[in-house]
Amino acid sequence: MSLTWTPTIDRALAVAARCHVGQTRKDDPTPYIAHPVAVAMIVSDFTDDQDVAVAALLHDVLEDVPPSVYSADDMTAEFGERVTELVRGVSEEKTAGEETPPWRVRKEGYLAALLDDSEECLLISAADKIHNLRSMVAAHDKLGDEMWGIFNAGPEEKLWFYGAIADAIAERLGDCAASRELRRAVDDVAALAPSA
Repeated sequence: MSLTWTPTIDRALAVAARCHVGQTRKDDPTPYIAHPVAVAMIVSDFTDDQDVAVAALLHDVLEDVPPSVYSADDMTAEFGERVTELVRGVSEEKTAGEETPPWRVRKEGYLAALLDDSEECLLISAADKIHNLRSMVAAHDKLGDEMWGIFNAGPEEKLWFYGAIADAIAERLGDCAASRELRRAVDDVAALAPSA
């Protein structure tokens, strides 16, 4: 399985690029679009379902882009209800431009949603977290322990969150490529955490 070009994938990439224009990753000035592209590539290692790849490309749109720019209704009209539901399934309870709940509250809500999410949502979540964790390792290679300061939560909280996701995905999906790769990525970042 690998990400294959189709007109729908191309359209989703164009939408994601427009929606994330001007945004960058936390750890460097890389344009944000690199993240959803990487997530779509990773998820394509786990499934050949085009809707899942499209949802992976769009996975941060509903929480990071104001609805006036691109809404759930826009997504449904362009890509269908299933894609929109997959994106909703991996979105935190926040909307760009509105007051955001505290970090821990958002993360606990995300974890609670994983318990009922579809297997497709779990694959997207795993791919998203794998890329975030791999990016953390790359940032640590450049910045050392200063890398931890660029996040909204410290090493203990980050590792709690990623470890809990890895546990939930392993429990729901069992021993599969996605759960193994996510656990490996969590362990790689845990090895970088400053000792208490």
